[in-house]
Amino acid sequence: MTAVNEARTENSDPTQLTDEEIFHAHLGGKLEVGATASLADPKALSIAYTPGVARVSTAIAQDASLAARYTWAHRLVVVVSDGTAVLGLGDIGPSASLPVMEGKSALFKTFGGLDSIPLVLNTTDVDEIVETLVRLRPSFGAVNLEDVSAPRCFELERKLIEALDCPVMHDDQHGTAVVSLAALNGANTVLGKNIGDQRVVISGAGAAGIAIAKILVAAGAGDITLIDSRGIVRTGRAGLNPVKEEIAAVTNSSNLDGGIDVALRGADVFIGVSSSTVPEELIASMADDSVVFALSNPDPEVHPEVAARHAAVVATGRSDFPNQINNVLAFPGIFRGALDAGARRITEGMKLAAADAILDVAKDDLGPDRIVPSALDPRVGPAVAAAVAVAAKADGVA
Repeated sequence: MTAVNEARTENSDPTQLTDEEIFHAHLGGKLEVGATASLADPKALSIAYTPGVARVSTAIAQDASLAARYTWAHRLVVVVSDGTAVLGLGDIGPSASLPVMEGKSALFKTFGGLDSIPLVLNTTDVDEIVETLVRLRPSFGAVNLEDVSAPRCFELERKLIEALDCPVMHDDQHGTAVVSLAALNGANTVLGKNIGDQRVVISGAGAAGIAIAKILVAAGAGDITLIDSRGIVRTGRAGLNPVKEEIAAVTNSSNLDGGIDVALRGADVFIGVSSSTVPEELIASMADDSVVFALSNPDPEVHPEVAARHAAVVATGRSDFPNQINNVLAFPGIFRGALDAGARRITEGMKLAAADAILDVAKDDLGPDRIVPSALDPRVGPAVAAAVAVAAKADGVA
């Protein structure tokens, strides 16, 4: 699977885009299938297709494990979506989500060296999606869930992990979490701080917010305060769904109650993964040398120039500001490492190893405006893949 070459433009500034160049680059989609076997003459055709291919099929029928060697399925990642939570567009349906999923597949090929195809499904029923992928299991090697709405995404990922004997990861959750952890560790290295001494406030208790909270708990963060639309997520608060009840049990050790104003007062770190707006005075109420990750796209929770008046390190999810926290730093290498190791699933240890590997690439050039590598740094994918493969073996899933 190869990405179709995009139209060249004289202006390479990613903030200066025209509808003409955007739509031209998407004409006919962004992917195509390319043959790896020669079909140039009758003998080559007989080898690649009938009658030669029958020998390969017969061998696989006798030993199913040979499919990993003689087909592309073992290295193929399916990017699966139902179109219910696409970018900042919301529930736009499977067809409208397809350009995003094509782009994701192109990123897998470019940054992970993995073949990938988009698979958008015309159902939002969790069990129907699981059944569909179980039936298609012989055709792929891993599942990247994408743009599935919360809280269904948690149930869907859990059921797929139980049903399939291959790596499954919801990137909106775990890719964001891995890169956020790498960035926070980078910021702390620059500032000489320890994550175990910090109180972290996460605004947004959806897919990304919950996953960030979980990985920060695993990384040993001092205290985590999670905020949703009703305020601080805490044990005993009425109306919590099971996912929030679970995360409430391992966060908010300070026993805070109230809204984001209470949470941010004296906090060391703010991570925004919601569409809310945070007033400047609340950022100013944080501790000295604070860290602010305003990751909402396209509009950050607080403008980075405003946040920089009070915070020592500021990051966003956008490419036109320093310190872009971009999932492409994580997911291609995570899946590549998992497949290289023959992993049956992606563990918490593999995610932590990925975060460490991302930071390690940038360690010799860290600064307040560079806490993670560039999303286009070619060293990141191989480094993450190697670290994840080692972690998979250590965790006993390879």
